[in-house]
Amino acid sequence: MTLSRREFTRTALASAALAAAGVAGFPRAASAATYNAYVMAYFTESPQGLGADYGLHLAVSRDGLNWTPLNQNDPVVTPTAGQQGLRDPQVFRKPDGTFVVIATDLKGTNFSLNSQYLHVWDSTDLTSFTGYRRLRMHTTDDHTWAPTVFWDASRSQYGIVYSTADVFWVNYTTDFRTVSSPQTYFSPGFGVLDGDIVVDGGITYMYYKNLADGRLYGARSTTGAPNSFTTYTSGLIQGGAIEAPLLHKLNDGSGWRLWGDSYSPVNNDYYAWSTSDITSGAWTPLDQRDYTPPLNSKHGSIAGITDAEYNALVSRWGTPNWVRLKSYNYPDRFVRHQEFVGRIDAYPFDPYQDQMWRMVPGLADASGVSFESVNYPGHYLRHYDLAVRLDSNDGTAQFRADATFYRTAGLADASWSSFRSYNYPTYYLRHSNYLLRIDPLSSSSGVTDRQDATFRVTS
Repeated sequence: MTLSRREFTRTALASAALAAAGVAGFPRAASAATYNAYVMAYFTESPQGLGADYGLHLAVSRDGLNWTPLNQNDPVVTPTAGQQGLRDPQVFRKPDGTFVVIATDLKGTNFSLNSQYLHVWDSTDLTSFTGYRRLRMHTTDDHTWAPTVFWDASRSQYGIVYSTADVFWVNYTTDFRTVSSPQTYFSPGFGVLDGDIVVDGGITYMYYKNLADGRLYGARSTTGAPNSFTTYTSGLIQGGAIEAPLLHKLNDGSGWRLWGDSYSPVNNDYYAWSTSDITSGAWTPLDQRDYTPPLNSKHGSIAGITDAEYNALVSRWGTPNWVRLKSYNYPDRFVRHQEFVGRIDAYPFDPYQDQMWRMVPGLADASGVSFESVNYPGHYLRHYDLAVRLDSNDGTAQFRADATFYRTAGLADASWSSFRSYNYPTYYLRHSNYLLRIDPLSSSSGVTDRQDATFRVTS
C-alpha cells in the first residue's frame, strides 16, 4: 500500500482552472507563490517494528533529496477515531493555498482489518491541524487504502482515488466532507495497488504498482476521467519488492522524481528515479549517495512549500537533536554500534536507534566533536588500539581524548565530512571491512581510503 502526493504544479493548474470556471473561494494568489523547498508526510516502520508509529510525520528538505525529520521524528498528529492509526498519508495543497491531509484508516500491519473510511484533517500551513474527521468512501467490506487526490477541472471537483479489491476506485468531492458514490477508476485486467496522480500540462499522470509482476508503472490520460488511462512506461524496480510510487515535479520545473518504497527483503527502504521529460516514460535510477529519506519513513507524499512555510515548520516542530552518519562509498550503510563495536551496516535495521548520535562539543576540545549514543546515554564512540567502539565515559583525560574528533571537509568529497582524531592528528575515522577504526590518512591517500573516511552528516 502507498499513499499519494501532489505538489506545487497542481496548485497552479487547479487555481487557473478554478478561476476560469468562476468557482468562488479559491483566490489566484495561491498559484503565484514561489515554492523552493519541500515537505514530506509519512508514517514510520522498521524491520522488526521497533520504529513503528502510525501517526502523521513530517520532514522538510531544500533539495527534495535529503530530508530533515521534524518533531524528533515523532508524529505531529495522530488519529483518534476508527482504528486510531494511519498509513499512506497525503498532504495536498488546495488552490486557496491551504492543505488537506488524507490517509488510510489502519494502525499496524493487519491488512485484513478493512475500513470504509479515510482520515482527514485541514491545515493552513501544517503547523496545526483542525477539523479532524473520517470520510466514508463506500459501504462494502473492502479496504480503502492509499488515497491520492487530484483536481478534476472538467468536473470542478477533487477526485479521491484509492485502492480496493485490487483495482482503483474514485469518489468526487468539493469539500472533503461529503463525497459522491464510488466508481471504478482504473481496472486494467490485472491487480493494481497504490495509485499516485499528478496533473501537468493538461495530462493526468497516474503511477501504480502492478501486482502481477511487482513493478511500478506510469499511465496517462488526456481527460483524467475514469477508465481513460493508458500505460506508457516499462516496469520499474530497485532493491527487492517495491510499492508505493510517489511522483512529484521539481519546484523549478526542470524535471520529475519518482520514489518507490521497498519492503523486502527488509522493510523499509526508499529508492528513487529521475527524468527531465515525464512524457518520455524513461526514468534513470538515482544513486543512494544523492538522497537520504527520513528515518524509518514509509509510503510518503511530497508537496512544494515556500521559504516562509519551511521556516514556520522548523520553528513550530523543531529539527532533530541527533544525527546519523552515512557512508560515502557504501551509501546504503550508516555508522552504528552493535555489541559496543563501531561499524557501518546496511539500512534499515533494528534497533534503529543504534545509528542515532548526539554530536556534542568534543570532550577534550569543545572546538571538536564527540558522538554520544542516543540509546546508550553517556556512551561515546572512541578509538582503542585504533579500533572504534562504544564505551561509557569514565571521566579520564585518555577517554576524552580518544572520543574527540575534528570535523573537516570530506577527504573524498568536500561537501561531505571527515573526522580527524584529536590525539592522533594524522589519523581519521574510517571503515574497513565495515568496522570502524582510525588510520593515518591525507588528501593524497588512495581513493578507497579517502572514501572510507568520508561521511554525510544527516538526520
